[in-house]
Amino acid sequence: MPNKNDRPVFLDLTRIHMPVNALVSIAHRVSGLLLFLAIPLVILTLSLSLRDEDGYAQVQVLFDGVAMKLLAWLVLWALAHHVLAGLRFLLIDLGVGVDRDSSRRSAWLVNIASGIALVVLGGMLFS
Repeated sequence: MPNKNDRPVFLDLTRIHMPVNALVSIAHRVSGLLLFLAIPLVILTLSLSLRDEDGYAQVQVLFDGVAMKLLAWLVLWALAHHVLAGLRFLLIDLGVGVDRDSSRRSAWLVNIASGIALVVLGGMLFS
């Protein structure tokens, strides 16, 4: 009769509570992917807005829509979070903030600062 310990383990991912360091790492990867996927859209809207006055008016109308504003907010969050988390990881590579408590504090700081940067940048762009 097989041993019960040899059986595969079912991991319920909704019950696993990841530490804030892991969440920042995952969000850093997701934000990098979002920034990469946003490159063609940014290039397209920039080239359209710089082409002539009609193109600029088209981009203004495009950014009046709710979907484009939400997408712009998402890209702004991705940019802010990716830059701040990248700086955090560079400091960790240099040996700054490696211990558990300071690493946890810096992870919370990245989350809070990226939220503040999103509100400030989004407020300036969409006011």
